[in-house]
Amino acid sequence: MERFEVTKRAGILGIIGNIFLLVIKAIVGFMSNSQAMIADAANSASDIFASLMTFIGNKIASEPGDKTHNFGHGKAEYIFSLFISISMMVVSLKLLYDSIFSLINQDKLTFSWFLVLVCIATIVIKLALYLYTNRLSKKFHNILLDANKKDHKNDCIVTSFTLISVLLSLLNIYWFDGIVGIGISIWIFTTGLKIFIESYNVLMDISIDDNTQNLIKGIIKKYPQIQKTDNISSAPVGYQHIVVLSIYVDGNMPTFDSHKLADQLENDITTLENIYKTIVHVNPI
Repeated sequence: MERFEVTKRAGILGIIGNIFLLVIKAIVGFMSNSQAMIADAANSASDIFASLMTFIGNKIASEPGDKTHNFGHGKAEYIFSLFISISMMVVSLKLLYDSIFSLINQDKLTFSWFLVLVCIATIVIKLALYLYTNRLSKKFHNILLDANKKDHKNDCIVTSFTLISVLLSLLNIYWFDGIVGIGISIWIFTTGLKIFIESYNVLMDISIDDNTQNLIKGIIKKYPQIQKTDNISSAPVGYQHIVVLSIYVDGNMPTFDSHKLADQLENDITTLENIYKTIVHVNPI
């Protein structure tokens, strides 16, 4: 349950932080006509949606298995991360259009020290949120936390370029503001696409990775009674997998002993971090 509690807390902190940033970015961005800052404000609006999806998706995913969902609700994490990725890509396309339009029309921003202060505040807040979610993401391997972590990191980089474009306006270099807006939109789209692919793969029942397969094979080799095995089959249930395999033992082995062997093997494999359940079939040879 700790995994779901910390994810909920990260989602709430993200919502609070991004609402604050959205308000100040939007006000200062439209007052100064900074396309980069307006793009940054839209990115914060997308972040609010992402944090909200994290909160809702985590709540559903934390529900245990029941009669209609025997293996729990873990895939909710990937459904809601899919929503996050789609929203990021949609926002990025709108920002790309606006930034190109601004660049062609040679729009000029009005320099303000408030722009600089907003950029610095954003970088500090987002860096703190990134460090927090990065630590949790490594500990709990949650795709929702990972999506938020990447979002916070992107914001730090994006706003740094926004700050550069604002400072360049002091030298009457205005075209860089539109370029930054275009760069931000491409960055957001790329990040959203990566999250989309990862979520899609799980929802389409992608198999366990090669490293986990090798770990399972290593466990099987510790049992000299197992003479051979079939291919390892698997299906994801949230961030973990169900593993199904058949083992072949001496046909003269007592049924009780063979099933005891299968139970031990199931328990050993299920101790792996990303394995939810293991099902072993025993065949005589």
